[in-house]
Amino acid sequence: MGPWGEIVARGRWVKAVAGLLAVAIWIPWAGMAVAASASDVVPRFASLHADKVFLRKGPGDRYPVDWVFVRRGWPVEILGGFDHWRHVRDWQGTDGWVHEKMIATRREVVVTGDIRGIRQGPDTGAALLARAEPGVVAQLIECRAGWCRIEAGDIAGWIERSNIWGVSPTEAVP
Repeated sequence: MGPWGEIVARGRWVKAVAGLLAVAIWIPWAGMAVAASASDVVPRFASLHADKVFLRKGPGDRYPVDWVFVRRGWPVEILGGFDHWRHVRDWQGTDGWVHEKMIATRREVVVTGDIRGIRQGPDTGAALLARAEPGVVAQLIECRAGWCRIEAGDIAGWIERSNIWGVSPTEAVP
């Protein structure tokens, strides 16, 4: 083989070992996601951007449509993502994949449980402004401790955080 053949063979071996080392170092970091902004953090809550949003079985157009959401502003929890697709779940547990363009940053919540009181202030002693039935969707304005300020139609007031879906128990909402 001669001296040059050994050097060439050795050079290929060194490149192969260097490549394997690079992969071995990269693999532990591959599963870690670093959030560049608050919009990258999962899970997080958002709402749907359009009146008609296709919920697919997987992240892409090639996956079949499993459900169709037909309400703009419908609150969803973003569970994860892949490329331009977001894995979402609604308050009833329906989950699937939607394109990122169908996600709005506007925060909406859903009243859960029984009929709930909307009050003038963040206190059970505050004046009752209205009663909201389960399933009512409202815009989330802010949260303080166990209370959140919402707007539904022409009513704006405070509701106990535990009576709505679409905000985490300890999440700070400006």
